[in-house]
Amino acid sequence: MGLNLREQVRVAAAGKIISGFDLARTLALGADWCNAARGFMFALGCIQAQSCHTGKCPSGVATQEAARWGLLDVPDKATRVARFHGETVDALKDMIAAAGLRHPAELGPEHVLRRVSRTEISSFAGLYPYLAPGALLAPASSLPAPYAEYWHEARADSFAPSERLVRLRATKVR
Repeated sequence: MGLNLREQVRVAAAGKIISGFDLARTLALGADWCNAARGFMFALGCIQAQSCHTGKCPSGVATQEAARWGLLDVPDKATRVARFHGETVDALKDMIAAAGLRHPAELGPEHVLRRVSRTEISSFAGLYPYLAPGALLAPASSLPAPYAEYWHEARADSFAPSERLVRLRATKVR
């Protein structure tokens, strides 16, 4: 948004997107689409044994060993996965309708609330300042915090942290 490039870029989001709310929150923050795997793995019977890379998955979900994957009841798991997906999409539809919207693209940060203390709740719109189109092309003094602090340190040719951040990192106790 800040560089007037949003219409040329599509944003995909992934990582711990399981529920209809996770989809709504992620779309509200600006994702064009969401990739989800974890919930589907749960629907298949994954127990998060964290042994996927060993080929010894105890539930048979992530293995090439016939004795293990042979324990999977494919028709049952297919039904479970289809039901999970349907319920997730239905939950997203319900949230969109409850917000008075007609399409997920209408979701925005103003639709998601977050508790910030025991007595305070704020919308994502209040927590995450919106950058107006082209705002990063304007003088840094007109940028909302924290953009004003960090934008002048950004580099197009490197993801390396700025010297200031490197110095800050060095002061932390490890």
